[in-house]
Amino acid sequence: MESNGLDSLRFYQESLKLWDLIWSDCDVLMKDIGGKEIAIQLTRSVGSISANIEEVYGRGYGKEYPRFLKISRGSAQESKGWYKKYRFLLQEDLISDRIQSLEKIMGAVTVTISTLYQKQKI
Repeated sequence: MESNGLDSLRFYQESLKLWDLIWSDCDVLMKDIGGKEIAIQLTRSVGSISANIEEVYGRGYGKEYPRFLKISRGSAQESKGWYKKYRFLLQEDLISDRIQSLEKIMGAVTVTISTLYQKQKI
């Protein structure tokens, strides 16, 4: 895999790591009738975290960058909510680990947004 500036963003790397982890979580959820719908929603929301970062990076940042990062942060918040709904289907320590990862992403994205606003004086 070719390295570029996008690959150096820690919150992007964390979102890709989380994307890899959800597959085993979804395997468990797909065995439960109620869990199937959560698995679909979780796949969409976790996928959206990195997808929005990738899209704005591909556009060359600019003034859209904070807006796409806000969308990414919103997807992380949504994913956090879906994991909280997992409490009857997944182990508590696994849920805690996933939520901690999402909070890490959200925190880093929030700092980046604040920094961008200060630099752009938006």
